[in-house]
Amino acid sequence: MKDERIIPISLPTPFAIGDVNIYLIKGEALTLIDAGPKTEKAAAVLKNKLAEHGLTLDDIDQVVLTHHHADHAGLLDECPGAAVVGHPFNEAYISQSPAFIEKQQSFFTYLFKQFGVPDTMGSLSLTVKRSYRFSCKRSLTKTVTEGSTIDGLEGWRVLETPGHASSHIALFHEKSGSMLGGDLLLKPSSSNPLLETPQKEEERSAPLLDYLASIKRLLELPLSVVYPGHGENITAIQELIARRLEKQRSRADEVYRMLSEKPHTAFEICRKLFPAVYEKELFLTMSETVGQLDDLQSRGLIASGEADGIFYYHIKRVEK
Repeated sequence: MKDERIIPISLPTPFAIGDVNIYLIKGEALTLIDAGPKTEKAAAVLKNKLAEHGLTLDDIDQVVLTHHHADHAGLLDECPGAAVVGHPFNEAYISQSPAFIEKQQSFFTYLFKQFGVPDTMGSLSLTVKRSYRFSCKRSLTKTVTEGSTIDGLEGWRVLETPGHASSHIALFHEKSGSMLGGDLLLKPSSSNPLLETPQKEEERSAPLLDYLASIKRLLELPLSVVYPGHGENITAIQELIARRLEKQRSRADEVYRMLSEKPHTAFEICRKLFPAVYEKELFLTMSETVGQLDDLQSRGLIASGEADGIFYYHIKRVEK
């Protein structure tokens, strides 16, 4: 089923995930859902695609962000006249707040030390800086949260769907059963629930737990199609969610077996789970590893203890 109001536009990215899908919606306001990465190639493709419909970037009334990651927000700088709509948690990232960037660097340096990551693994400050390389410098015009509606997008309702990012939202059109899902649910691969610096609370969030709650929520909605941030449209929604949940449980079981042998730091588990890529993709693999530990801990299967500022995880023994 094709919705004529929704025009998909695929843009190249410099990331391993490949092309990103953004969407042009012709309603009361001409709206882009996400904007693609800030590269010359992506900008050229976007301009050409708009020209095919007799449009330019100056015609865009508003851009709605599903979340703050650079492959979804970078080209906001090419739309200076458009309003920017998104969850409040986007702001610190898309404006590249210097105070927040400094907070990120300090937070992750401290956090990864607790997880047992050795200093020799490289600079987390550099990792933080690189995450902004293809992003923008804009501010939100309007913030939206759970249940919000957006002017010019009649029939669409905002759902807060954190996990992949704390700022993540989806747009649900109940009448048609359509969802503009960002990176909430993808066909090619699982979305990575990424560790983030807390913006309000002092303790870190548990992004995998948030993500699991967000995708389970989809099972309760009358969905017919999800328009995703990457890959093909999704119609077999319940089946895909079931596969994602099964894969997650299998990975958690694998981590539990490791801990059954002896206590581990998060970094030690990360090296075992991802022996070929953990050095190159430390942040991604550590986010995945810590997510599994959060899941097991939330189910009361493991606990952690601190020694010399480093946390060690162990299974909970059942007392007889």
